[in-house]
Amino acid sequence: MDDKRRRFESEVMPHLDAAWRFARWLTRSAADAEDVVQEACLRAYRGYEGLRGTDAKAWLLAIVRNCQATDFRQRQRQAALPLPESHDARDVAAVVAPGPDPERAAMQRDEARQLDRLLGALPPEQREVLVLREIEDMDYRQIAAILGIPIGTVMSRLARARAALKLRCQADVPGSRA
Repeated sequence: MDDKRRRFESEVMPHLDAAWRFARWLTRSAADAEDVVQEACLRAYRGYEGLRGTDAKAWLLAIVRNCQATDFRQRQRQAALPLPESHDARDVAAVVAPGPDPERAAMQRDEARQLDRLLGALPPEQREVLVLREIEDMDYRQIAAILGIPIGTVMSRLARARAALKLRCQADVPGSRA
């Protein structure tokens, strides 16, 4: 194995799960996320020599975001609507894999669906910063680098996203004051 490939695998590949999760939130489709991550990995490998610094995760997630944006624009030009997914991987895993009792598994699936629905209702720019900060645990500097925006914009979008998510959660709870 050549040196470039070995370094790429040790520095970039550990962040593949984060790349897929981020792509999943961006595309809202597991199949589309896989396509975006595959394209991002190819681009990352081709451009690996251009990686400056040590933050391979932020670099990879920025590539994922750019690939998703490119894919989105291409889909808009083609005016093709993707078919809805007939099943969710979490549902299959809960049935097949050993784990919590059926009641707890059902509650976890409901919570995941609710989070997916609530995040999906946010504007894309708010959803991006919220997912990167709260799910991928990235700091503001990394998020700013990924999105190509100032840190102050990251902070304001994150504050608006959290407030909007809180309001939507409160609206879902019967008897709560929103």
